[in-house]
Amino acid sequence: MRYYLTIFSFLISILTAFGQMPKTVTLGNKTVQIVWLKAAEGYRIQKVAVNKNGKWISDLTPSGEYTLLFSESKPSSESAETFDKITGGKFPEDAYHYQQEQWKESTTAVSLNTAGKAYHFFPSKLKIINKNHIQFTQETEIATIIADWKLDEKYASDIYVSQKLIPKRKGFFSLATPTLAVLEKEKMSWVSVPGYFQGNFMQENFALAYAYGHGVPNRPVIYRERCASTLSPLMSSKSGLTLSIIPEPGLARDPWAKDKITQTDWFIGLSHMNRKAGLSPTLYYPVLGEEKSEREIGQEISYGFRYSLISGDWFQALNHAIYDVYNFKEGLALRQSTQSLSDRIEKMHQYLIDPKTSLWNIEEYKGKQIGAQSYLGGVVGSNKDAMKNSDYGAMWMLAHETKDSELTQKVLPPAENFKLVQQITDDGFFKGAIEGQYYLAKSKKFVEEWGSVVEPIGLTYYIMLDIGNMLLFEPDNKELKDRLKLGAEKLLTWQKPDGSFAVAYDRKTEEEIFKDIKDVRPTFYGLLVAYRILKDEKYLKAAQKGADWFIKNAVETGSFLGVCGDARYAPDFATGQSAQALLDLFDKTKDERYKKAAITSAKIYVGSIYTHPIPSRKIKIINGVEREDWEISQAGLSFEHGGIFGSATRHGPIQLASHAGLFIRMYKITGEQIFADLARSAAIGRDAFVDPKTSVASYYWQSMNKGAGPYPHHAWWQIGWITDYLLSETELRSDGKVSFPRGFVTPKVGPHQTYGFEAGSIYGEKANLVIREGFIQNDKPIVDYILAENGQKNEAFIILLNDRSQPTSGKITLNSEKWIPGKKISKIRNLKSNQTITTSDNSIPYNIPGFGIEVIAVQFD
Repeated sequence: MRYYLTIFSFLISILTAFGQMPKTVTLGNKTVQIVWLKAAEGYRIQKVAVNKNGKWISDLTPSGEYTLLFSESKPSSESAETFDKITGGKFPEDAYHYQQEQWKESTTAVSLNTAGKAYHFFPSKLKIINKNHIQFTQETEIATIIADWKLDEKYASDIYVSQKLIPKRKGFFSLATPTLAVLEKEKMSWVSVPGYFQGNFMQENFALAYAYGHGVPNRPVIYRERCASTLSPLMSSKSGLTLSIIPEPGLARDPWAKDKITQTDWFIGLSHMNRKAGLSPTLYYPVLGEEKSEREIGQEISYGFRYSLISGDWFQALNHAIYDVYNFKEGLALRQSTQSLSDRIEKMHQYLIDPKTSLWNIEEYKGKQIGAQSYLGGVVGSNKDAMKNSDYGAMWMLAHETKDSELTQKVLPPAENFKLVQQITDDGFFKGAIEGQYYLAKSKKFVEEWGSVVEPIGLTYYIMLDIGNMLLFEPDNKELKDRLKLGAEKLLTWQKPDGSFAVAYDRKTEEEIFKDIKDVRPTFYGLLVAYRILKDEKYLKAAQKGADWFIKNAVETGSFLGVCGDARYAPDFATGQSAQALLDLFDKTKDERYKKAAITSAKIYVGSIYTHPIPSRKIKIINGVEREDWEISQAGLSFEHGGIFGSATRHGPIQLASHAGLFIRMYKITGEQIFADLARSAAIGRDAFVDPKTSVASYYWQSMNKGAGPYPHHAWWQIGWITDYLLSETELRSDGKVSFPRGFVTPKVGPHQTYGFEAGSIYGEKANLVIREGFIQNDKPIVDYILAENGQKNEAFIILLNDRSQPTSGKITLNSEKWIPGKKISKIRNLKSNQTITTSDNSIPYNIPGFGIEVIAVQFD
């Protein structure tokens, strides 16, 4: 073989010496094939083909054109254009001041891809290094361009390309990746820049496409890597081919490069189009006007990337980028917790029953004592007097599991009163809805987050979900049932004939507003809650009607809307919540359409989770403390909201991993490993973000370990998602032998669900979830524990979860006085092995495989 390669190279060198090169050149293997043709303007790609089930498919339009951007001066940082809503009027409105700066930087000439002079060309020179490696060269008036194309040795679907630019003039340069091929719009089935948008149709209104991802933008805009969840713009054809482009790891910005935040650095640009607006995944490096783009004569620029051409869908392509190029599995293996999630729940319990640390307030309103926590974030009209409760399901769950009188007597009653007065009961258009999420203590009124609006999704969240979760624990509470029915009837009257809902109504005029966007959120879920509690079939039928509309308008098109009013509803964690809503509807109807849509929604939500940069052990300085890079890594964390408008543009992702339990459930349903790996990466080893005094994690990534900050109510959400994650892992790892009933999702932040309202099953025995602080001493914080009891049999159950990829050996020591004072342990059994454990000091050794489980039963005298 080596002999023939030598002869091949010799013949090519002879042809080159005489100025003769083959008219066509092929780079290919059994999976992909690229053919160049020598034309008058240079080497054009004549054919791009992918082997699909033994047949070569070539429905992409070949190109091979290169693009170089140049500017003598630094491009302007001001907006280059203004844009209108689809209904007319400026976008965004002046009231959304959080979004003004993001919109400005996203509409500069650089972002809109109109900056600089574009040089388009096909290379004139070709050098064949060997049959798997060819090199192109082109001389332009401003620079020399050299591009090496190689078949990837490990992945047959990939072509690795390295480009070099040698400037001939001083100025600002940006070298785009060559256009391998273009997908005609009528042939596209899915196009995405993960973290920014995904969709299957072209959207003519720029604001809708660019700010919300409701359709594919029809302009070749350039996105920043700061909100690109996976660095892999991609496009899929209707014939089943997917072309993605993936930059070499390390090319994009590091959000904390050394000793300070570098989240807003912009090293690469990503686009779904080339400069000429042809659908073709494209990278730009450096970004024109940004760091590294200003060059002197002869000061080279070089970078590498890969094209991936597969006969598969966009999710398969995404997996390839995440696992094979950005080594996600290896990053997960680095994660090690220094505090167990179980211990965090117990510590947050103490934080929440202390009115000083939790900022708990009692106010008088309409003759009732109402209770809520201070909210010091942005609320219209607030004078540092806003109050809010978050996760009512977690509040009732923790009180039920601990039987703590501080919760049952001092927190729950005023919190329930808060919920009751929050609902509008006066006759009129808004009867049954909520006044607002927040109570302003000084002005004694309820308000919404941003503006005088009333939202149907707010009714679903703060009446149907909160009261629904409370009723799971208090099924005989007639007042709560009446309030739930009042809300359900309002939802029925607000539901449109096609099953949809308005985004919001003006509080004063009662007119529908925000008509430029659709309510592509799981508003229908409130009706499912009503059906489960009130048993009236009309609510189920209405929920299905809403879900059917949602599937057609959101899931199938990739268009979703968020729930944060201050961000003008930029897509957010409601996307993940939609997956759980559809899964719950499937559980009630057994209609496979809802299960399929739930899986698709969950796959789309993978695009809201960072998978880069690759975590490492590199030492970084975080507020004066040395940390290894993996401890603060963004990889595995989800957005509050990403995209153009998202908080992630400045603050990075969030620690509130509400999706973790859902993703474990999705792994169980689909077998897609990525769901389990993303869930675990978000949940474990995140101690660098946990306040050591309170065990409350910071919300935004940039805050590191400053704790709850202005959001003390977030501790309830943290208890909620951690419980959901641990119990979902328990059911998965025990093959269903340990399971507990799930309640409803929590309002706003995602899909985690409530537990503890009724008994579950542990190896066929009934058991109720409990928290007995101090009962277990555990010498390995990477091992989490869950406790349950069968009171009739004087039996305790201990579920141990090894939450890392490596095996873990250790022991737990039991303090029986913390379970039942005066009682002694008489027998300990391992339920997995069905063996009795002998111990003289109440210590139980364990040796648990990576992400494994042990289940232990403890009998008391």
